[in-house]
Amino acid sequence: MSLKSLMMKMKIKNSTFKTEVLKNNKGMTLIEILIALTLISLMGTFIAGKVFDMLYEGQVKSVNIQMKGFEAQLKEFRRKCGFYPTTEQTLDALITKPTTGRECKNYPPEGFIDGDSIPMDPWDNEYILISDGKDLDIISYGQDNVEGGEGKDADIHLRKPKQQ
Repeated sequence: MSLKSLMMKMKIKNSTFKTEVLKNNKGMTLIEILIALTLISLMGTFIAGKVFDMLYEGQVKSVNIQMKGFEAQLKEFRRKCGFYPTTEQTLDALITKPTTGRECKNYPPEGFIDGDSIPMDPWDNEYILISDGKDLDIISYGQDNVEGGEGKDADIHLRKPKQQ
């Protein structure tokens, strides 16, 4: 058998095989496509939920880190001044010398935190300082910016609130 005739036979077999495959392949039905789209949508919903949970956890960690930073600066304030700033003086007492309440005679001219304003929490809300000058707590009202709440709307405290 010559090489030319062998190649012709292979060509005929291959083209026959291709046409058989094409005849049997009708594609996906509408039902199969809808099922596939439904499964993809369900997976997307599950994944999006996990991503949003991770985002929230990251925001809470960020709040805790910022609060620890404020706490360190408030301790420095107390070391230099002999007391914590009060609730009325707010965390702004870390930037500029308070003009109300007890006077801090050793307040440094540059303040305790660089910048013109106290950073906001991850939800763009102000941190709340609760202090009588002796004890303190810092609060973020969380993503809903409303006092109280449960779950993802719960307030975040530097100190665990005392049970009443």
